[in-house]
Amino acid sequence: MKKKKTAKQIAAIVCIVLLVALYLITLLSAIFAFPGWQRLFSGCLICTVAVPILLWIFIWLYEQFEQKHTIASFDIGQTDADRTQNEDEANAAQN
Repeated sequence: MKKKKTAKQIAAIVCIVLLVALYLITLLSAIFAFPGWQRLFSGCLICTVAVPILLWIFIWLYEQFEQKHTIASFDIGQTDADRTQNEDEANAAQN
């Protein structure tokens, strides 16, 4: 049975395709001199940095809305069970 792709997987695939296209366009604009190549080259370099950052923000927001542990979490190395335990301990300390 084929698994359904999640929003995170689709976003990651789109990001990979965009980055490959950006690298290809950047390479071609650096090799061939045509009108406006400087702006295209600069735009591709900026997008090469911006696209992964935007993907990270999307994954982080997904985590916040779905209350799931993702690679964009700030608590590196913790599992969902550790995170739940820490939240329970914090709630118990407040009460």
